[in-house]
Amino acid sequence: METLPLAAPAHDMSIYGLFMQAGWIVKLVMIGLLAASIWSWAIIIDKSMAFARMRRQFARFEENFWSGQSLEELYRTLSDRNVTGMGALFVAAMREWKKSFERGARSPMSLQSRIDRAMDVALGREMERLESRLVFLASVGSVAVYVGLFGTVIGIMTSFQAIAGSESTNLAVVAPGIAEALLATAIGLIAAIPALVAYNKLINDAGKLGARMEAFADEFSAILSRQIDERMSQTQRQAAE
Repeated sequence: METLPLAAPAHDMSIYGLFMQAGWIVKLVMIGLLAASIWSWAIIIDKSMAFARMRRQFARFEENFWSGQSLEELYRTLSDRNVTGMGALFVAAMREWKKSFERGARSPMSLQSRIDRAMDVALGREMERLESRLVFLASVGSVAVYVGLFGTVIGIMTSFQAIAGSESTNLAVVAPGIAEALLATAIGLIAAIPALVAYNKLINDAGKLGARMEAFADEFSAILSRQIDERMSQTQRQAAE
């Protein structure tokens, strides 16, 4: 009696089914890409909210700075707080200003140089804080696609081995393995594209915030330079009298 060929086993072609049917290497690739995507979105949301807060802080600080309030009074208000952005630059410059005059600064050039260095250090810390974790987005944006392709290559190799073992090129045999492999590439693209777009936007926003802080530092340095000259002139007149 002639036996009928066995029907090809049914495959679950849903995303979950394709994931569960994939080999363990491809599964690890998919899980890693999904984890990177989730962490990327957490960074994107956190940084977007942080940059929006910093823009509001800049606006409030500039309003207070140019309101006619004395620098000493504004320094007393901010010195005991954990300030960031322009406030951090202002506090660093004023702290160096007060320390230098308390120690009897005599050279206006050296005082101006120390104030500028103090603001440069504060600006460097603020830029480092602004750009923190953005490198991860750049890495995901540039690497995730290739990691997904690695999973795809492994999946296709596994599919070819299954074809060789079954000695059949029937589409029902080939399609599930190819679909599992291509799913890794799709997940890689899902992780890479938002991360790359967000990195470009956020690094541009960080550069704009840094430019605003640098412009404030230059302007405040000029203000302090004029005050240093006035104090030195006043000290020289008192000494002459």
